[in-house]
Amino acid sequence: MIPGQFDYVRPSDLGEALRILADREGEAKVLSGGYSLIPLLKLRLAQPGLLVDIGRIGGLDGIVETDDQLRIGARATHREIHEHPTIAGTYPGLHDVAGGIGDPQVRNWGTIGGSVAHADPASDWPALLLALHANVVCRSLEGERVIPARDFFLDTFTTAIAPTEVLTEIRFTRRKRNAGGAYAKLERRVGDYATAGVAAAVELNGGSIAWAGIGVTGVSPSPFAATQAEQQLVNVPARDEEFRRAGQAAGAQSQPVSDVRGPSDYKRAMVAELTVRALRAATERALAYA
Repeated sequence: MIPGQFDYVRPSDLGEALRILADREGEAKVLSGGYSLIPLLKLRLAQPGLLVDIGRIGGLDGIVETDDQLRIGARATHREIHEHPTIAGTYPGLHDVAGGIGDPQVRNWGTIGGSVAHADPASDWPALLLALHANVVCRSLEGERVIPARDFFLDTFTTAIAPTEVLTEIRFTRRKRNAGGAYAKLERRVGDYATAGVAAAVELNGGSIAWAGIGVTGVSPSPFAATQAEQQLVNVPARDEEFRRAGQAAGAQSQPVSDVRGPSDYKRAMVAELTVRALRAATERALAYA
């Protein structure tokens, strides 16, 4: 299909972009890589009056590890994240997600900020942000706002970003010793959106789990944190028996619908199984990072 008519601007810096968003509040959409927004425009599921292309704005694609955080700029592409030496060497959960999105063309152009802001209920990044308790940074003319990921995803394609804001950065807590993360995904084709996806993160204390985070995608109106499963994992041995109990809790908390990808009971069962797989991998990685 052909998109509806819209105006197009390509600001040269972030300040100009924010002024435009403030002037055209409520009718403008931000365009980054375009792999989330353009299909919606073609189907006329999104019909903004103005596209604000931030592709020329510098300083929004950095990947930096500080003493306490890993900061990823919103315009960092999936490929840049996957191939970054710090992430490939130290953050295997992020490496999992970035390398499994779409095909090479999508990974070359699609950005983490575009994916997170788009908030597709079956996209991959939100599950990991939820599991790791990441923070989403948005900026407007009034200044910077830091939003916890668990307060960010509100509903299907709906987030806490204000119409006058640009998502500029994702912040993760720097990986600790005895900590690990992983992402497990069921997909119809390689690189497809998730039929079900589970991100898991754990911190170990000896042979027990001191802390756990679980994010789930593809099986509810928006990605969610499996809080009941997380609670069941704290201060229990890191073993399959406990992982399966957590998987059952995550599956029970999901809200899948029956469609061409499978019946709802099947999807709940897959959430349970993927939770076990992600927890196993996260635990192995935590043990290897002692």
